[in-house]
Amino acid sequence: MKNSAFDEAPSQGRRQRHGHGVVMAVLLAATCGMAGCSGKNSDDAAGASVTPTNVTLTPDQRKNIHLYTVASATYHRTVDATGSVDFNNDKATAVLAPISGPVSRLLVDIGDHVKQGDALALVDSPDYAAAVTTYRKALTTAHTARRLADLEKDLVEHQGVAKREEDQAQADAANADADVDAALKALVSLNVDPKVIKDIEQGRPIAPISGVIRSPTAGTVVDRQITPGQLLQAGTTPCFTVADMSHVWVMAQVADSDVASVKPGDSADVSTGVDSQRLTGTVTKVSALVDPDTRLMPARIVVDNGQGLLKKQAYVAVQIHSREEAKGILVPVSALLRDDENLPFVYVAQHDGSFARRSVTLGHRIGDQFDIPAGLQAGEQVVVDGGIFVQFMQNQ
Repeated sequence: MKNSAFDEAPSQGRRQRHGHGVVMAVLLAATCGMAGCSGKNSDDAAGASVTPTNVTLTPDQRKNIHLYTVASATYHRTVDATGSVDFNNDKATAVLAPISGPVSRLLVDIGDHVKQGDALALVDSPDYAAAVTTYRKALTTAHTARRLADLEKDLVEHQGVAKREEDQAQADAANADADVDAALKALVSLNVDPKVIKDIEQGRPIAPISGVIRSPTAGTVVDRQITPGQLLQAGTTPCFTVADMSHVWVMAQVADSDVASVKPGDSADVSTGVDSQRLTGTVTKVSALVDPDTRLMPARIVVDNGQGLLKKQAYVAVQIHSREEAKGILVPVSALLRDDENLPFVYVAQHDGSFARRSVTLGHRIGDQFDIPAGLQAGEQVVVDGGIFVQFMQNQ
């Protein structure tokens, strides 16, 4: 059983420590009875708390103490951060209004999945009606011009008209064909249904139809910026944003003290909070600016979201694993205790067999160990199991 003041689950930890303290007190009383040790008065205890003295244990008591030999080690830092989910802006398309007019109906909402060409909204647009009319007129004019050009060609062959009249007729027919092509491209740019275009070409009547805003790509509707009745301006009014959500960005907020350990290419684990599922990602960019209010710096992580677990603007927990090696003194978390001022300390084994309390400086946590920048040297031995008992003995 590890005795650490850094164990999580506070309420459970207090119950465990209380029970452990009772057991230790009983063991101590029995041991002191066998060894013939005597108690100290309250003044001595107060003095000991101010100036701790080394703790000496009997051989039987030392059986419950486990030591750890401190050594220098290399490790890779893990930086903990929080983040929010955003869509991948490199795979997002802003949909502008292709036609002018008021919005008559919205066909999709945020979060809907769409395919390329799917209708997003309907617009009562005069541009749409004008484009259809222009195409009809262009087809009629082209048909007439071509018929006249063929007639002039036949007359020239029978020497009924001059050659220049045929040339003019052929030029008029070519211009009319060009007008048809331009009118057709206008309809296509307005995303007119190909079936409607076919009906126009074959001279069939078409029912009054609205202009349609269609999705230029497949993906998820992540933003909607228009409402029914809103007047749109062709080519300028933003309507929707469609993004590929199979890969998303997680914007992790990294403390400025940890920024030096985060580099593009580092791997990261993203916790969704759903059944403790974790997704993996890669750091692609670290901002060069620190938020002056929070002292945090954004780091962009690209995460595979094929299962759709990450939603836009959701908050997530992030662990970034640095690829750079660091070197330091690592000790198990169970060796660390806290004094009355909540400062960390450990018990260090001395040459005479006693144990000395020593304050330490905590660095980064790596799994179940802490880096100790100051307070310990390689080769020293610290108590990793039984530290609370040693502390209890010291306070007697």
